[in-house]
Amino acid sequence: MINPAIMRVARSSAEPLRGGAALLAEELRPGGVYRREDLAPLSTAVDRHLSELVAGGRLKKLAQGLYHAPKQSDFGPLPPADDQVVQSFLRDSDFLLFSPSAFNAVGVGTTQLYNSTWVYNRKRHGIFRLGNRDFDFRVKPRFPKKLSPEFLFVDLLNNLDELAEDGELVLGQARKKMPSFDAERLRQAIERYANAATRKILREWSGG
Repeated sequence: MINPAIMRVARSSAEPLRGGAALLAEELRPGGVYRREDLAPLSTAVDRHLSELVAGGRLKKLAQGLYHAPKQSDFGPLPPADDQVVQSFLRDSDFLLFSPSAFNAVGVGTTQLYNSTWVYNRKRHGIFRLGNRDFDFRVKPRFPKKLSPEFLFVDLLNNLDELAEDGELVLGQARKKMPSFDAERLRQAIERYANAATRKILREWSGG
């Protein structure tokens, strides 16, 4: 026997949108991420219309006041792009988003894969669940606009105590790897992004 509650949900999802909810739906861009405050000027009853759009599958609620208009594919709705989610959440485009798995590209023996996404930014700190993903927001005074080998080398050392790696082994490999980097770009990365402990280690390796 079919659950009546499931039947009600199916019927409500199939019902066409009307009135203000339909007008608001026309303003949504497939794949777009929106804050409630972005949509409020487009509706005379934004909370009611948002509820209708969520119930009808036109919007997905990612967090309090944060919504995604799913883009459809042959395999169903596509998840939102991480950078769009973070930009809408922060109300800011000044951030660096990456997985600590990226440290494996440095070539110092790290091998772990991480189901984690770090967000270096200037506003929020803590782990926030947005949709079905957890984002680890970390306030940093400085960070680059994009990843570089030199930044990853420095930031790997900054965060070595957090990584599921053999720290002594990684340090030994990092010391051997250090001369292979462009000296000026590495110097700038150390000056801009290294914490005190990393600076001390790198000075010792350089004989300074």
